Amino acid sequence: MSSEDAVAEGVLSARGLRVEFGLPGGRVARAVDGVDLDVAPGEIVALAGESGCGKTTLARALLGLERPTGGSVSFGGEPLRFSSRALKAYRRRVQLVLQDPTGALNPRHTVYDAVAEGLRIHGIADDEPGRVAEALSRAGLRPPEQFFLAYPHELSGGQRQRVVIAGALVLEPDLLVADEPVASLDASVRGEILSLLLRFKEDAGLGALVITHDLGLAWSIADRIAIMYLGRVVEQGPVEEVLTAPRHPYTRALVSVLPDSPVAEPIVLAGELPDASRIPGGCRFRPRCPAYASGEAAAVRERCEGEDPVLAGPESLRVACHLVHARMVA
Repeated sequence: MSSEDAVAEGVLSARGLRVEFGLPGGRVARAVDGVDLDVAPGEIVALAGESGCGKTTLARALLGLERPTGGSVSFGGEPLRFSSRALKAYRRRVQLVLQDPTGALNPRHTVYDAVAEGLRIHGIADDEPGRVAEALSRAGLRPPEQFFLAYPHELSGGQRQRVVIAGALVLEPDLLVADEPVASLDASVRGEILSLLLRFKEDAGLGALVITHDLGLAWSIADRIAIMYLGRVVEQGPVEEVLTAPRHPYTRALVSVLPDSPVAEPIVLAGELPDASRIPGGCRFRPRCPAYASGEAAAVRERCEGEDPVLAGPESLRVACHLVHARMVA
């Protein structure tokens, strides 16, 4: 994709993005620590990793809900600006879908008011009932008028999540950022919501960044996947390639516990869970890396101890691992 095409297609991009938080005692948590990521309309990108790896903070920074400490966010080639007017215009085109539909919906608002809220915020007054009905219908709530006067407590969990999605769709965005969009739903409903997101992509060219800890979900819905560890993306590429032939030791460990995993034996990661306020020197994954602990990475041991690897490899499939880089060159 050329740079001109990227601008035309409204690509959401992060370059060297950093988000830091001050902690008691003068410590700093580097929640997002130099991330490059692109999401285009018409594709679904999964952002996966353990809890605490920085996924949600990255999503908030991409949406302008968290001001980056460094790096940049752009949309359609234009940098994200943090004035109220600029953010309002931006969030009409890039919409958030939250994990918990119950918390996302005001219990005192009807379904109609919940979906119409975005239209009212953005001053879109023409044919409000028609727009609300269309959004509810696209989200799978049919006939939509039947839901207008319902309150959240009168709906099932799946219906509430569809209302949240309708509230995003009513503004006709280019992209959705969905943070664990089915985590709170029963298994029987999860597939319906995922199918809905796929249909938006296929029918309307709507793209999405889906935040998840569930690689099975990523496999079923995403075109590309980015694996995040301790504030950085350590592997990214087409979802089928990454999950059927994982290269980074962290990705291999995550994939190893999946049913029908291509990794022969489950890999248990030793050491403490990652802490963004105590990022180790050298490769940040080294304290938990099975390849480093076993001596498999002996040839690159000094680099593992002294240098944090960067994403490298073919443009479509990149890995941040000294051992993988050495094997690429060999």
